[in-house]
Amino acid sequence: MEIKTQRLLLREFEEDDWKAILEYHAKPEYLRYYPWKERSEQDAREFVSRLIAWQNEEPRQKHQLAITLLIDRNLIGNIGVRITNPKAREAEFGLELNPYFWHKGFAFEAAQAMLRFGFKDLDMHRIWAQTVADNTSVRRLLEKIGMRLEGQLHHNLHFKNRWWDTTLYSILKEEWLQSVSNLAHLYLD
Repeated sequence: MEIKTQRLLLREFEEDDWKAILEYHAKPEYLRYYPWKERSEQDAREFVSRLIAWQNEEPRQKHQLAITLLIDRNLIGNIGVRITNPKAREAEFGLELNPYFWHKGFAFEAAQAMLRFGFKDLDMHRIWAQTVADNTSVRRLLEKIGMRLEGQLHHNLHFKNRWWDTTLYSILKEEWLQSVSNLAHLYLD
């Protein structure tokens, strides 16, 4: 499976992708909102192996793709929709990006493409995302792609010797359809 946008190619994971994953998983900026203090080669290999295993599930419920630059195919992150309730046609959205590529529009571009896949190809009714409340960059991104805040869970995560609040966002298919016509220029079918 591949999804192309103006600057990106979202593709299935391959075994050697662990190297690029480790390169950004080891960055302090990436680790800030995760429970890990560091990431090893084994962690990155296991992470990629899990994503590859999801590709072979029948029926496939988890679509987590590598975000690569269209120009040189370098892996800069990953993004996905993972079906959480098939009967309700509901999926969780998740994205991570190498900090070097933050604030350049890549996350927005990839997110729009993945929402399109979730609503158009998977026919989801609702796509939701949860993030650490302190992660204001991700919260802004979720709002920019049309998700709305549904609520905040207080002190529901504990890592790095503190409690963290998380926020829950979502978008419905009909809400996405209302805004998608403004974004048609992002896709190359």
